[in-house]
Amino acid sequence: MIQGVKVKKLKVIPDERGRLMEMLRSDDGEFIKFGQIYMTSAYPGVVKGWHYHKVQTDNFVVVKGMMKVVLYDSREDSPTMGEVNEFFMGEHNPILLQIPPYVFHGFKCVSETEAIVINSPTEVYNYQQPDEFRVHPHDNDIPYDWGRKDG
Repeated sequence: MIQGVKVKKLKVIPDERGRLMEMLRSDDGEFIKFGQIYMTSAYPGVVKGWHYHKVQTDNFVVVKGMMKVVLYDSREDSPTMGEVNEFFMGEHNPILLQIPPYVFHGFKCVSETEAIVINSPTEVYNYQQPDEFRVHPHDNDIPYDWGRKDG
């Protein structure tokens, strides 16, 4: 696993009324600080990536559908430099994925319907100077192919 990345298995509590799932609590070991909460989505087969943050730590939870979330460590001072991690997360695997600064990340909707990600980053979004650094999803130096791996 890429250094600094954390995975928290989430507990779903169902009953006859529906279900409850806590995502991130201030008394969790993964909690750093609160910036904001937002949702983003992708339609089936759509790739959103790659980008990284210099300050912000992301806390992703997929609450609808399934996503393939991929991380790439390009940090020269990291013992896991060059490592790629894939996480299949969502309705069939409820986890919180914590992504540290300077780790490239992106996702692809792998479900048959729209997938929804809730992110609770440590920083608020700065519209004048976004802490977001992007590269093209397919034309880049990251050793990863977003294509489905059949077999």
